[in-house]
Amino acid sequence: MEKQKMLTFVTVEQQSPDKRRAAERKQDFAEIYADYIAEKAREQSSRCSQCGVPFCQSHCPLGNNIPDWLMLTATGRLEEAYELSSATSNMPEICGRICPQDRLCEGGCVIEQSGHGTVTIGAIERYITDTAWDKGWVAQLRPGPDRGQSVGVIGAGPAGLSAAEQLREQGYQVTIYDRHDVPGGLLIYGIPNFKLEKDVVKRRTDRLAAGGITFEMGVDVGVDISFQSLRDRHDAVLVATGVYRARDLEVPGVEADGVHKALDFLIASNRKGMGLSAPAFDSGELDASGKAVVVIGGGDTAMDCVRTAIRQGAKSVTCLYRRDRANMPGSQREVANAEEEGVKYDWLAAPQAVVQKRAGGVKAVRAVRMRLGEPDRSGRQSPQIIAGSEYELKADMVIQALGFDAEDLPARFEERRLEVNRWGRVKTPKSDMMTTLDGVFAAGDIVRGASLVVWAIKEGRDAAVGIDRYLRAKSKAAAQPIRMLRAVN
Repeated sequence: MEKQKMLTFVTVEQQSPDKRRAAERKQDFAEIYADYIAEKAREQSSRCSQCGVPFCQSHCPLGNNIPDWLMLTATGRLEEAYELSSATSNMPEICGRICPQDRLCEGGCVIEQSGHGTVTIGAIERYITDTAWDKGWVAQLRPGPDRGQSVGVIGAGPAGLSAAEQLREQGYQVTIYDRHDVPGGLLIYGIPNFKLEKDVVKRRTDRLAAGGITFEMGVDVGVDISFQSLRDRHDAVLVATGVYRARDLEVPGVEADGVHKALDFLIASNRKGMGLSAPAFDSGELDASGKAVVVIGGGDTAMDCVRTAIRQGAKSVTCLYRRDRANMPGSQREVANAEEEGVKYDWLAAPQAVVQKRAGGVKAVRAVRMRLGEPDRSGRQSPQIIAGSEYELKADMVIQALGFDAEDLPARFEERRLEVNRWGRVKTPKSDMMTTLDGVFAAGDIVRGASLVVWAIKEGRDAAVGIDRYLRAKSKAAAQPIRMLRAVN
């Protein structure tokens, strides 16, 4: 095998994995990108400049050692590349598929800044670990010596799964509790198959179960089992529930039949795709087939909704967003993919009302044109209404994709000592991710707010470190002999 030289970016053009034609891919929910073949993965890895200050690594929340595993891939040492990649990430092939690399590692690539086109880091990361699974390099989860202590994890999303894996490797008994019937959180229920096929997630959760992690699915903590009972049952508890409470569109007519929350729409579609019960889809309520669909919002969830509606056979799909393309929070790659598939974007437009039919269903969205004014406190230009610019956009289905907030966990858990901030997110005032309750930790979106999977993995790993230190100290203290104080006469 001929080994590639590095720093070939001046002679080798950037080439992403082949992408299925839009006319073909919008007919199904299969992933849209092909995988690299070995020769192409080596070639594209060799474009890395091996710069002295790796901005790709510093732009990755996990601090992945990207230049080194690119070098190993380029020189044909793929198993070593996998070992290095998996040392800092519990789900590298998942991050390689769904991370917005254009905003993270690839966005910081030095050769991109010099005009040569970024190294295709995400696609190579996916290739490395998919190959590892195929070759049998992904070892079974091997628990450390039994420590005689247990941890309860609330939430089977990426933060909870990552923490559970790290803790099990240290020898703790770990039980994960989740209200849904399949582990994975939004990896399963929120992200469509065309971005992340469910078998990719399932092989991860199957590996955790085979390694001795217990999954208690269909258990809603605070409803089916009390939070206090979990604290009594385990030596430590991790809250990794995510944030699922959708922000509501505050305009007249939003109560009309045909106005839906983004997560309801995505969950129904994903459940149907997995062969699970999805009554609201089967009834047609959450099926976009034959409908004029308007999605309101500009984040990644909105992008998932518009592309799902296309695949369900919508008559038309329009994304309404109050800022322009340059200022939208969603991935630009996702926007480009959606446009190729037939989604229309109505930039600088904000909803004013949902217009209802006499029968009560949705007839249209009344909107108004916007312009960008002075920057707000966050530095983003504030959208302002252009007077007299009202218009109507025909709609049979309206999907609200305005983001998510935290549930009221202190009320749900009947534990008011669990402190939250003004946004309802759980406070972790200590660096070890512990909350204001002794032995209770928190990680992921319930702490950070709705964010990226890679951040959830990072915080799950951080929380596992904090829990391990806490339990080791607790075990050491319990082992100390009780010293009797000498009476003072």
